[in-house]
Amino acid sequence: MRRLVRNWNNQLLLNASTGKGQCLASRGSSGQPAKAEAVEPDNNGFGSKYCMGLVEKYDYENYLSTLLLPRELRRAAFALRAFNVEVSRSVSGHQIEPQIAKLRLKFWYDSIDKCFERDSQQSYVKDQPVLRELKHAVGTRKLNKIYLRRLVTARERPPNQGFESLRELEEYAEQAFSSLLHLLVEVSGAKDLQVDHAASHLGKAQGIATLLRAIPHAGRQQAVCVPLEVLVRHGVSQERILRSKSDDKGVEECIFEVASAANTHLKLARQLHDQVPRPVRKIFLSAVATEGYLERLRRADFLLTHKSCVGRDTMLPARLFWKSLFNRY
Repeated sequence: MRRLVRNWNNQLLLNASTGKGQCLASRGSSGQPAKAEAVEPDNNGFGSKYCMGLVEKYDYENYLSTLLLPRELRRAAFALRAFNVEVSRSVSGHQIEPQIAKLRLKFWYDSIDKCFERDSQQSYVKDQPVLRELKHAVGTRKLNKIYLRRLVTARERPPNQGFESLRELEEYAEQAFSSLLHLLVEVSGAKDLQVDHAASHLGKAQGIATLLRAIPHAGRQQAVCVPLEVLVRHGVSQERILRSKSDDKGVEECIFEVASAANTHLKLARQLHDQVPRPVRKIFLSAVATEGYLERLRRADFLLTHKSCVGRDTMLPARLFWKSLFNRY
């Protein structure tokens, strides 16, 4: 598996931005990257490499699936995923004050506006590699600002605020995860209602599965993603969800119900497979990782702390490559 990923790094990743295999920016005596034109802010590939490294470190599964995108889409896709990582990291953590989190999100809101301005190269955008790459994506692709703002808006939700219902959980997943898939579809240039439906369902499935995976790592002051209506229905407290004991049938039923919602959306996304244009299908390769996690969770009897559910899926690179080979998700 390591050899396969290393091969992708050598043959795909290094050519993502310029096609010349250049890895790092050449720096002058001031230690700053060389200036670039507005239409091509990253001529030496430093910003592209920075975004790829950021996604690889904090969003490894989506990093693998993005490597398999066509070369002409890869640079913009990594810029969008790196932006999503930066926004998420800016408000993650147990000790961040709410006021500080609001200020950080305000910065990202302003940064989105800057990326859509023609003269933003004179602002701080040119000094931030992720924003520099995002501006390049905005300038070369027709991206919807609303979807970018939704990625920030979703993070305004306080970490200690739980979900009242499954519907509210799905709406959050739609905002935080489907919005990114809609942006990736826009990068490809596809405009199709069925593609939008598939992106919406897949984003919900991926979002719910991701929130389930985060429960074993959640702090005591963070609310779990299991909706209140599900907890009440099975007579389970959030404390029991955090403990996730193997013999707690109530917790098992709660996790089963939430995971079933994710699986339903995954099936709906795959039912639209034949109606999704072939060039767009690789954008939805993130479905492979989501399916893998839900299947491991099922085999572990919905025990979130089972070793197969908290570790990295070592077979994911092979399964992604196989799906990509047959252009399926």
